[in-house]
Amino acid sequence: MNEAVTAPGKRPTAGQLALAEALACGDTRSASGITTVPASVYTDPDHFTREKAALFGRLPQVLMPSALIPDPGMAVPHDLSGKPLLVTRDKEGAVHVFLNVCRHRGTRLVEGQEAECVARLVCPYHAWTYRLDGALLALPRPDSFPGLDKGDYHLVELPSCEAGGLIWYSPIEDADFTFARTLGEDMDAFGARDHFLFRRKTHTVAGNWKLIMDAFLESYHVTRLHAKTIGPFFKDGVTSGDMIGPHARSAVGRVDELDGIDLSDMAALRRRVTFAYQLLPATIIIPSPDYINVMALWPQAVDHTLVEDFMLIPEPPATDKARDHWERSWALLDGGVFASEDFRAAELGQQGLSTGAVPHLTLGSLEGGIRRFHDTVSEALRAAN
Repeated sequence: MNEAVTAPGKRPTAGQLALAEALACGDTRSASGITTVPASVYTDPDHFTREKAALFGRLPQVLMPSALIPDPGMAVPHDLSGKPLLVTRDKEGAVHVFLNVCRHRGTRLVEGQEAECVARLVCPYHAWTYRLDGALLALPRPDSFPGLDKGDYHLVELPSCEAGGLIWYSPIEDADFTFARTLGEDMDAFGARDHFLFRRKTHTVAGNWKLIMDAFLESYHVTRLHAKTIGPFFKDGVTSGDMIGPHARSAVGRVDELDGIDLSDMAALRRRVTFAYQLLPATIIIPSPDYINVMALWPQAVDHTLVEDFMLIPEPPATDKARDHWERSWALLDGGVFASEDFRAAELGQQGLSTGAVPHLTLGSLEGGIRRFHDTVSEALRAAN
């Protein structure tokens, strides 16, 4: 049930290049005028319930980067979606997403949350044993199950797709992974499929999931909220963006540094342009000049979101100096920027909106990405109904 995409690219995709060219010539197409978003979409429990069903219960979504289980013979449980999932890479290298449930008596097969190297999956209750492709391999005392066909007891597998170093899954059958594959081409341009997982951390945020997404859909806040961290590296309000189906792709550029460079040179481009991806329903990808952060958001309640942040680097650190470099980068982004600034801003926003003092959020011309995102969410709700 897994679809895989191969052949990574070496240069920016046509879409990435178009955004960079738009920045270079000043064609950023900012939204015109003021728009609003109802505050209730962040605070109404009934609205949240509809979102969970329509988006997180139906749409393909990113579970994790491939770097979490890079080698054949690996498995990792995943519980943040609300379902007990088990992601494996079989001996042929193919990824599978199963329900983490033994087909005998429903026992959880694998506990914990860490990736492990395993030869097979053994139920801790009665030792029913499965291959990493989900097939029932063996069971104790098979004579006590006369007529049982092991072929009927494959683990329950959900549709999945591995593309560009990202593992997607769908909670329902007949999933369309077309846009996952298209986004995989962009990730291949960053070399994501060959990256090494340096750090992984789950944050608990006392805010609505969309308040977190909003922070990565506009650059209006960057030189202000991030004034003491990354703000000095960005020019205020210089952004271009487009859509890949329901997913947003944006670029913030240091325009004065783009003149005369070869925009088709991805390494040079990444030193001057910061791309960001906001994937429906709730994944954020930030490729920095030399590493990539993948953040998967998992809403638990209208005002409670878990955010799993993964930091991917080009190769394992070979020296103490290299390790120290990546540790400082991780501390800056995960702890200093995301946790202390972006996530904290979402919590403060949730506190304010919950008072009812602000009936709607007012969005200016530099915040058009938020408006588009909320329109996309509304369309998904309509489609589900």
